[in-house]
Amino acid sequence: MLKREMYLSRIRGFYDSDLIKILVGIRRCGKSVILNQIMQELREKGIDEEHIVYVNFELIEFEDLQDYKKLNSYIKEKIIDDKKYYVFLDEIQKVDKFEEVVNSLRASIKNISIFITGSNSKLLSNELSTVLSGRYVLFNIYPLSYKEFIELARKEAKSEETFWDFVKWGGLPNRMQFTEESNIKDYLHSVFDSIILRDVVERLGLKDTVLFDLLLQYIIDITGREFSAENVIRFLKSEEKSVSTETLYLYLDALCKALMIKKIYRYDIHGKAILKTLNKYYMTDLGIAQIKNNNFEINKSFAIENVVYNELLVRGYEVYIGKTKEGEIDFIATNDKEKLYFQVAYLLKEPKTEIREFGVYKEIEDNYPKYILSLDKADFSRDGIIHKNIISWLLEK
Repeated sequence: MLKREMYLSRIRGFYDSDLIKILVGIRRCGKSVILNQIMQELREKGIDEEHIVYVNFELIEFEDLQDYKKLNSYIKEKIIDDKKYYVFLDEIQKVDKFEEVVNSLRASIKNISIFITGSNSKLLSNELSTVLSGRYVLFNIYPLSYKEFIELARKEAKSEETFWDFVKWGGLPNRMQFTEESNIKDYLHSVFDSIILRDVVERLGLKDTVLFDLLLQYIIDITGREFSAENVIRFLKSEEKSVSTETLYLYLDALCKALMIKKIYRYDIHGKAILKTLNKYYMTDLGIAQIKNNNFEINKSFAIENVVYNELLVRGYEVYIGKTKEGEIDFIATNDKEKLYFQVAYLLKEPKTEIREFGVYKEIEDNYPKYILSLDKADFSRDGIIHKNIISWLLEK
């Protein structure tokens, strides 16, 4: 089993904290595996089974505990001494008022450490923030990074064939069980259907799954390009689906809340402000993009751009599109320690492509690191701008 050290290393410092530990990510990205790895580390530290309480709300034996009062009673009955108890609640979004349960447990029991996971942004809602204000720490969990994919698949790390396999079929861990494309497709369809049916239709009461399919297909087609509601409505009308702007954004928000797509905002580099217009969308997992794409091949240039965006999120950066006076930078990545610029290109072999990718940095006057990532094996670095092979960059520590 792949040990997801990147996430465990961030969570370890909170094992004994009274803050509620929230792990949120798309279905089947590996949250339950991380919970099990945390529990195993606790066992290795000498914590006995009686002090580890695990409830998986996707298992039928715990169905009664979806009643928040019953869940509260169940956990309290488990706590019979003054030693620390570690409580793990997997796919907690199935429980109405779960935030009240975990907050009540945290407040009323001093020897408890609570971990919860969920597959939609109900765990990021304003309601949750209000009830648990200042009492939780959030960890975003993503599908496998390329480096994790290589470790799990045990394939040649720098092989372009392996890279394109990752780009095409994504990083949901369980898809690695299959080698036949038909089996991979069937698995990814099952994940997609569960997201739509459970996290969208049931929870939000939005029942037009055909509209979801069409909207997602459109988002896939414009990945890495500016989003325009007018263009989407025009596209849907051509598919005999008439919708209002309000309905469109309702369904688009539902796809974001199901963590299937992510919105990225623009940052005005000169004005130093986040812009709420002309945003873009990227796929959380490119395997889902593959099965919902009407075209035979996904645009490779935008697909690798999506891979870079996802990798930056995995590495813990906040990511924006950089708006300059004359154009844009693909990504600005920031954290507490650094700020980085990234341009992503398929290949720089054409002189006009090289000139374009390096030229966008002429407007940037600061001294923060500037990168260009492509599949070229030769090093094109110059004028303080760092060029890297994208596969090598993905494999860096």
